[in-house]
Amino acid sequence: MVTGRVQGVGYRNFVEYMARKLGLSGFVRNLRNGNVEVLAMGAPEKLSEFRKALAKGPMMARVSGVSEESTAADSAYDEDFRIESTE
Repeated sequence: MVTGRVQGVGYRNFVEYMARKLGLSGFVRNLRNGNVEVLAMGAPEKLSEFRKALAKGPMMARVSGVSEESTAADSAYDEDFRIESTE
């Protein structure tokens, strides 16, 4: 979960770009409360690099927090990373 000024600033496109660059699968989507939800699967070292990128975000974003929790892998996201519609 990413909080801050992360909607309307190209954040989801940035996340998709970084995930694809790192070979991760999963999704990113805006939430109605203004946060951005990210599900990412991949090698631990790539996920660590991804988390650092999430905390920085694109130039117009102002990330105030990134929280994470482990979850079981979801085979629906095994092959690709995509932007999903708002929850």
